[in-house]
Amino acid sequence: MATTISGSVKRPEPQALASAIEALAARFGNRLITSQAVRGQHAHTTTWLPTQPPDAVVMAQETQDIQDVVRICAKHSVPVIAFGTGTSLEGQVNAPAGGICIDLRDMNRILEVHAEDLDCVIQPGVTRKALNEYLRDQGLFFPIDPGADASLGGMASTRASGTNAVRYGTIRDNVLALKVVRGDGEIITTGTRAKKSAAGYDLTHLFSPSSCAAFPRRSPPLPVRSRPCAAPARPRFLPSRPAFRWRGSNCSTPSRSAPAIPIQS
Repeated sequence: MATTISGSVKRPEPQALASAIEALAARFGNRLITSQAVRGQHAHTTTWLPTQPPDAVVMAQETQDIQDVVRICAKHSVPVIAFGTGTSLEGQVNAPAGGICIDLRDMNRILEVHAEDLDCVIQPGVTRKALNEYLRDQGLFFPIDPGADASLGGMASTRASGTNAVRYGTIRDNVLALKVVRGDGEIITTGTRAKKSAAGYDLTHLFSPSSCAAFPRRSPPLPVRSRPCAAPARPRFLPSRPAFRWRGSNCSTPSRSAPAIPIQS
């Protein structure tokens, strides 16, 4: 039985939590961190919610790490929280019931860029600015800008958006497929790089629709855009005084008083 802390949120039993942490320590060694300082860093967000730290943090480096954490925690009924960069505003990385935080910052490789198809495949720890810096030399960019240098996995998890959403949509409109680690540790692939498909359920948008859920994800294919070019300004010459002057308040025929200066386009 778990211990209730507030409403329907329950903490795992101390014995189950201790067994999970022991199993994780045997698997990950010094990549399992239980210090108060690190745990506090993984519960701090730019939000009014109080800090609710996890019981331990695992620094994941590959997909197998995520699967092992999820399987161990599922066996002992311990919550799991995915952590990108901690820039969320709604407290998604907080751990009100404790549990294990999976830090994905080391999974930060850009795996593939298909410039001719305007898409790329990345790991979830890649940040928005890092991706755009990588794409710059190819004349491409990823348009979703939530205002912070968030991780792309976290953006997909929380349906990030920003001012560019008016033109390019939200992150939901810019994720082609996901590889998601389920609660039992198995991996599912929710789509392909195809821009359109009517085969099967639209699971991609099932896992990337909300602002309150965080699932461990890996290698999402993302569409990218051609970088807008800055067009050089053309000289325009305007008349220094009106080309026509009206005589009298009731006069309907204009009288030319100065030559008009042409406007060059």
